[in-house]
Parts: sequence; structure tokens; C-alpha cells
Amino acid sequence: MESTAVATIEAQPIGNFANARSDEQLIGLWLHDKAGHSERAYRADVARFAAFVGKPLSSVTLGDVQGFADSVSMAGKDGKPGLTPAGRRAVAAIKSLLSFGQKVGYLQWNVGAAIKVKKNTQARLAERILPESDIHRMLVLETDPRNHALLRFAYVTAVRGSELCALTWADMLTNDDGSGTVIVDGKGGKERTIRVEAGPWAEVAGLRNGAPGDAPVFLSRRGGHLDAAQVWRIVRAAARRADIAGDVSPHWIRHAHASHAIERGAPLPLVRDTLGHASISTTDIYAHSRQGESSGKYLSV
Repeated sequence: MESTAVATIEAQPIGNFANARSDEQLIGLWLHDKAGHSERAYRADVARFAAFVGKPLSSVTLGDVQGFADSVSMAGKDGKPGLTPAGRRAVAAIKSLLSFGQKVGYLQWNVGAAIKVKKNTQARLAERILPESDIHRMLVLETDPRNHALLRFAYVTAVRGSELCALTWADMLTNDDGSGTVIVDGKGGKERTIRVEAGPWAEVAGLRNGAPGDAPVFLSRRGGHLDAAQVWRIVRAAARRADIAGDVSPHWIRHAHASHAIERGAPLPLVRDTLGHASISTTDIYAHSRQGESSGKYLSV
């Protein structure tokens, strides 16, 4: 008699079966070659699902999967239900298992196909956008000249941490009005230019001290390029000094730029082009900002 649930999921030897003959064998095939941590997490997700439905996978219905998804949801700040991060992973795991079961011929139907797992990106993003007062406090309390210039530059340009680390003085061009233009080699080899207003530009330019064009803009203590981990530590230390909760990272500063610039009236296409990331807005694909500008001019630092 087939097991009535997958409640106790133990690793089972599969032998040489082309297809699974039991829930346990199916799970073993599905988990084949997955890393140890991932395997443990997926087994826990399947066990949680099995305990919820109390029936073999061949008897699971769309309503069962929907009910399970509801059980791992919680109300957000807006009062609307949504999946928690752990819940999203669990539902995604069950969908994957059911899809695999149909592909190998163990299940007649993939009832999980109708379930859509939507990432609550808006809520997660909102949690990572620092208010302007936090940015100002981080800058005021940062006394190291290099680190202060780095934080301010990261905020007004919205460059990614990796892009910031790669900058050399050859990428930095001073304009006649005292502002500057930085040439950024972005993701996928896409180059973009970002205007930097005179104040933050002068601060960064003050770090050069006669360095050649191929020298890093932001030097490490050993005289080379900073790496991503070092930039992360600089940002994290500034956030803690300013008594800001959360795992603040360089990307939070990038999010803050976008949010604050838009709040201050920056056109969405300009913000999109400054960040070099199409998903910053849903602006029409034919809308383009004026070349040589930056949404950083809308910020208050």
C-alpha cells in the first residue's frame, strides 16, 4: 500500500529505476545532485507540504496546493496577504516537485502549474530604502576622507559596488563648470556616462593627489583597487555609526538614490539611465533622458 503522505522524508536508495515507483523514490530522483544545504531545505519543504495535505502526491489537487500556499502566507503592511520568503521557497519547491513528477511519468497531471509564485519585490525593496535623514547622518558621522567621498559619490551616482571598485581616474572627466562626468562600465559591457555635480565631484577629485590615469579612484590601504567586501564594510560601518538597523549594503544606497531622486521630481527615464537598469521604471521604452545628465542633481548632498 502506498504511503499516505510524505510526512517523514528520508533519503531512499533509488536503484536503477527509469521512473519513480513511490513518493519517496520520486523525491530522491528530484533531489539528485542538489547541494547538501539545498537538499535539506527542500526535504523540509516537502515534509511540511505532506503534513498539510495528508495524502500521496498522486492524489494532490490544485486546491491542496492553493491551500498550502495560503497557509504559508501572511498579511503585509497593506493588509494584503503575501508569501513570506520561506513560504515562496516552499511553494516553489512543491511546484518543482510536481512538475518533475509529471515529466518522469509518475504523476498524470501537474496540478501545481496553475500556481504563480510572485516575488513581493515591492515590499522587500521598501524595506531597503533609507530615508534622506539616514543618508545625511551616515555622511555627517563619517570622518575618514576617502570613505566620506566614497559614500557621497555612491549616493549621487547610484553606481553598483562592483562599478565603483573598478573606477580609475581615466574614467573621470572634469567639465568646464566644475562638475564632472564619470564613465561607467556597467553590466553586460554596457557603458553609461553620469554627470556629477560640482560639490561631490570636487571632493572625489581631491583624492587624486597626482595619481596616473590607470590608478584606482578609491584606493585600498595597500594602494590597489578596493574590492566589494571592503566597500561593503565601509557602508556597514557608516550605517552602524548612524544607528541604522538592518543589513545595510552598497545596494541600499543605490535604492535610496532612485527613491529620493524620484521624490524630488527627477524624470523616470533619467533615473533609469543613471542607474543603468531598465527595471527601475515602467517608462515607455522609447523614452530617453538627455545625454550627459544625471538624476544625482536632484539630490541634496
